[in-house]
Amino acid sequence: PERAMAAALARAGRRPGAWGRPPMEGLPELREWFARGIGGAITAAEVLITAGGQSALATALRALAPPGTPVLVESPTYPGMLAIARAAGLRPVPVPVDADGVRPALLADAFRATGARVFVCQPLFQNPTGAVLAPERRGEVLRIARAAGAFVVEDDFVRRLVHEDAGPLPAPLAADDPDGVVVHVCSLTKATSPSFRVSALAARGPVLERLRAIQIVDTFFVPRPLQEAALELVGSPAWPRHLRAVSAELKARRDAMTSALRLNLPEMSLAHVPSGGYHLWPRLPEGTGGTGGTPQAFGSGGEAALTSAALRAGVAITPGRPYFSAEPPAAHVRLSFAAVANVGEIAEGVRRLRTACQEVWGG
Repeated sequence: PERAMAAALARAGRRPGAWGRPPMEGLPELREWFARGIGGAITAAEVLITAGGQSALATALRALAPPGTPVLVESPTYPGMLAIARAAGLRPVPVPVDADGVRPALLADAFRATGARVFVCQPLFQNPTGAVLAPERRGEVLRIARAAGAFVVEDDFVRRLVHEDAGPLPAPLAADDPDGVVVHVCSLTKATSPSFRVSALAARGPVLERLRAIQIVDTFFVPRPLQEAALELVGSPAWPRHLRAVSAELKARRDAMTSALRLNLPEMSLAHVPSGGYHLWPRLPEGTGGTGGTPQAFGSGGEAALTSAALRAGVAITPGRPYFSAEPPAAHVRLSFAAVANVGEIAEGVRRLRTACQEVWGG
């Protein structure tokens, strides 16, 4: 929303004290806005303003798990989170995800087997699968973590990128957590601009002070003009209009990509079409990983070959292997429909991907 952001930044720069040092925890009004969005019993006093979701996740993992210990992660999951965990000296342990989110029985087994004290999850439109944690699993996940004496780091990264047909969204896990088990991360960045590094960390109890101490060491504070601009933006009539426009455009792009794949690449299996987020997660066919029609199971080598062939055909895709912290059960690719100019580019991208598939699969 470039015009709305430019106007917000201009207004923010004229606010009294806008260029002074903000409170370390963030501006009280912005903390209050994030707290209202999270819901439940979360208050402004339990929110820290951070410099983007990646920074917030790094702070959370450093606060909750000492180096050398395991951390439970969804499988598959966001590669940036795996990188954060490994950079902090942690050992990611995968817990499989299905169409209804993380599998509670396997989560309980993983806690028992590893002694981990942290589980990182994306309950809403999980990256990359698009799964939403089923209602009957939400309380179970919290109960399992509580019994293990562990924290759940909730990465609520995509709540403001829902599609027009999504229907009512489930509340964040943090809103249903009276015991301080959940450490919640949310951000304005994806719904605005990569340069708009404004996000929030919410936690209850003694862990909040640990989070605050690490954040001060790492980033000191988020620049006040950016926080003031965030307040101006989310308080303006342009903000709800922008979210509605994004919602409609994401649905149109998702539908265009889904239709193009079914028409041009029916070999790619789409087990789930999400109603939020900005990508699809198709599974590649088995037995077609060689060139010239040579039968070969599609592993990470096949993903890499297809990714390279796609680039030669003029389309960028992401191989699935980096989304797994252990050996993947099948070959996938992630196809994003966000960073294109229009729906027509999606159709052209899938057409070029068909060319790449024919090169790699043969036929």
